[in-house]
Parts: sequence; structure tokens; C-alpha cells
Amino acid sequence: MLHTTLFPRSMAPRLSRQELVLIGITMLWGTTFLIVHEAMRHSGPLFFVGLRFLTAGLLSALVFRRALAGLRWRELRAGMVIGAAIFLGYGLQTAGLQTISSSKSAFITALYVPLVPLLQWVFMRKAPQAMSWVGITLAFAGLVLLAGPESGGLGLGLGELLTLLSAVAIAAEIILISRYAGRVDLRRVTAVQLLSAGLLSLLAMPLAGEAVPAFSWVWLAGAVGLGAASALIQLAMNWAQQSVSPTRATIIYAGEPVWGGVVGRLAGDRLPAAALLGAALILTGLVVSELKPSSWKRRREPCAAGQAK
Repeated sequence: MLHTTLFPRSMAPRLSRQELVLIGITMLWGTTFLIVHEAMRHSGPLFFVGLRFLTAGLLSALVFRRALAGLRWRELRAGMVIGAAIFLGYGLQTAGLQTISSSKSAFITALYVPLVPLLQWVFMRKAPQAMSWVGITLAFAGLVLLAGPESGGLGLGLGELLTLLSAVAIAAEIILISRYAGRVDLRRVTAVQLLSAGLLSLLAMPLAGEAVPAFSWVWLAGAVGLGAASALIQLAMNWAQQSVSPTRATIIYAGEPVWGGVVGRLAGDRLPAAALLGAALILTGLVVSELKPSSWKRRREPCAAGQAK
């Protein structure tokens, strides 16, 4: 009755099945920070990331086994390059979770969204739009506040620095995927990139002096579970984003650090007031960086035409 009397049916939020799936994926992403944070009590970061992405890669290879028969050198190279970015992104993020809370990691990692246009400017000479600059400014102001209360000033602690570097690597991964999209078979590249990330993590263990951990159900369930989830999420995202616009999908994905903060709060994380303000600025920066003034004009014009009809 409340819905029909106070809120017109036309004003009620309407979410498609695809959008609900993306929201569910974002909620799941938010929980992974706490899962990895707990797993780091029983495993080193490289071993955990290696097992996680090998699991995802093997499952993807099983699903796409017929497509992999036609693997070309260009697709192998693309998958290996993207896999290296995944290895750096998740390896650094997981290492950072050894010393910072899951909530803080979630918000710092989310900086990859405004970092994408910044990296495009540096490496591809594609200048960010005005709203991207606003988003970048807000996000990095939020980073200072988020890191400050525990680091004692404007500097970043080791955990924050590693996580910030992981956000740069994840942004690079997104740019690389966009570069190769349309020129390769995404099924083959997906399997190769996941397998490459897992193998690189395991091969890096001796270089980092990391030993295979003692058996624990915590790291086994966490790595295998997240690996299986990564493979399923990739398939679900490919299905859902066929009918959800990139901008709308990105706004949904911007909720990832919020869910990460909620889960961390339930697990006992207590961020100071200044850090909460910083988290809010980061979240605002994520949304603002995706707003395009030119798209507002395009959206207003069809609306006016629709009313004329």
C-alpha cells in the first residue's frame, strides 16, 4: 500500500535481471577483501594468488576448451601481458592486506577507476575529460584522509603503498583489455590471462623468499573458492553487460568498496572519522569520474523528443 500511495509506480526503481546480477557480483567482490585478509594469517600472498588464479584459469579452460583449440600467437601474447598485470595487481593487493584492514584495502583499490583516464593520458596521450580530473582530485584527496589517521600524516604506510600500486596495475589491466578487445577471441584470452597470473605468482615465490605454507583449510577454501567465483563472475559479467550500458555498469561496480566497508565493519573494522570522510571522497570521485557532460546533453534530447510525441 505504501508503494502505491506514496510513490507512483513510474518513480519506483526498476532493476533488470542483468543489473541485479551485477549488484550481486559487486557485493561478492566486497566480501573478498575480508576473505583474503583472513587467509593471509595462514598463507603468503604469492602462493594464495597463484592457487586462486590457477583454479580460475583451469575452470575457464575447461569451459572454453573447444575455443582454445584455435589459440593464436596474438591471443597467447595478449593473455600473457594481461595476466602479468593481474599478477601485479592482485599480488600487491594481497600483500597489502597483510598489514591493513579489509575496509581500507577496498577503498584504496577502488582508485583504479579514476586512474584509468590518468594512465591513458600518460601512455596513450589521450587527455582526461574535465569530470575525470574532478574525480581524480576527489579520489586522491580521499586517499590522503584514508591513509592519514594511521600513517601519522600525509605519507603512506607499506600496506597502503602496496595497495595503491595494485590499483595502478589493475587500471593498466583494464586499458590492456580495451586495447586487445575486438582483435582477439575473449574466451581464449580470458583462460590464458588467468593461467598466466597464477603461474607468474607461483614462479615468483622463490624470488620473494616465500615458502609453501603449512596446510590449512582457510587458505585452501579461500583460494579455490575465489578462483571458482572468478571464473563464474567472468561468465556472468559477459552475459549481463550485453544489455547494461558501460556507464551504468561502472556506477554499480563503484559500490564495491562500500560493500567491502560494510563487511569489514561487521567483522570489527573501525575506521576513524577522517578515514570515513576519505572513503566518501573516494567513492564520490569514482562516480564523478564516470560522468560525461556530453552524455547528459544526449540524454536530455531524446527525453524532450519523447515528450513531444
